[in-house]
Amino acid sequence: MIKVLVVEDSPVVREFLVHILASDPEIEVVGTASDGEAAVDAVSQKKPDAITMDIHMPKMDGIEATRRIMETRPTPIVIVSGSSTADEVTLAFRAMEAGALAVAQRPWGLGHPDHEGSAKELVQTVKLMAEVKVVRRWPRRPPPAARPAVSALTELELKRAPAEITLVALGASTGGPLVLQRILSGLPKDFPIPVVVVQHMAPGFVQGFAEWLSQSTGFPVQVAAHGDLLQPGRCYVAPDGFHLNVEAGGRIALSQQEAENGLRPSVSCLFRSVARVYGEKAVGILLTGMGKDGAEELKRLKEMGGLTIVQDEKSSVVYGMPGEAARLEAATYILPPEKIAAALANLANRKSQEDRQGD
Repeated sequence: MIKVLVVEDSPVVREFLVHILASDPEIEVVGTASDGEAAVDAVSQKKPDAITMDIHMPKMDGIEATRRIMETRPTPIVIVSGSSTADEVTLAFRAMEAGALAVAQRPWGLGHPDHEGSAKELVQTVKLMAEVKVVRRWPRRPPPAARPAVSALTELELKRAPAEITLVALGASTGGPLVLQRILSGLPKDFPIPVVVVQHMAPGFVQGFAEWLSQSTGFPVQVAAHGDLLQPGRCYVAPDGFHLNVEAGGRIALSQQEAENGLRPSVSCLFRSVARVYGEKAVGILLTGMGKDGAEELKRLKEMGGLTIVQDEKSSVVYGMPGEAARLEAATYILPPEKIAAALANLANRKSQEDRQGD
């Protein structure tokens, strides 16, 4: 049985969430809390395997409660949000900065046509997060803008002239938002290469995710649109329910073809198009996440001459996707996030030098 603590200040919503979670035979709701202070106490007493956390609560909000829990008794936390407005989503990702693993949309009410699907999504998210056995402490630290820039990673000997690289593609799932934040924070403001991203997340959050990522890193991030012309120094994130492909001529093509590995958008789909269109002129990066989405396609990109990077196990919240890629020998390099950022910054510096010499 998976022991779950439900933290929610609204009695009606709290009862609703308890009903949904307890309806699964593998979940036992071991307690509830109506504010952050009570949640911190309940975690010590109930020792849950996972927590669903509200943001807006009296006495102590969900962000501070998450931080306290992660500093005292680290436990997988799923933020349950009742709104997908930009402000609400920003708060949810601030909770992820404090240590939460995932953000989920509050299920629709009984009688709504999407009730069953949204309830199943929450249950599945909680069960998956409960499998994350090692959850690291997340000490307080300054926001990315206040941290010193990542120094150039001079020890990396890149295997081709950096001026040839024309695209960086990243794939991530569980734990990915904070890793992407760290990588983009380490890139120079004049980064001369377009960046495309597939991040697995709950529907309704991608616009707020892009805004949060842009604001917290200072790197321009937008949700990709069909036909977008890829611009240097910008990051394009796959929208809800669409595969993101790249086409010859540097344009984005979105599709609603069948899900791959149970996912749409799929990292596999993105990397396959990157290998086909850009080949040796691309960098492919696979980050923390469950499953194996993108691993085989990253190997294909490597075989075609592309530079491939996999996040290392120690820094990954879940070593599923990157671990599978490492097993397949799909990585040119296996690196922690700060060295991934440094490698890309180094690549950009060399490319800029080559461009100036060409002029």
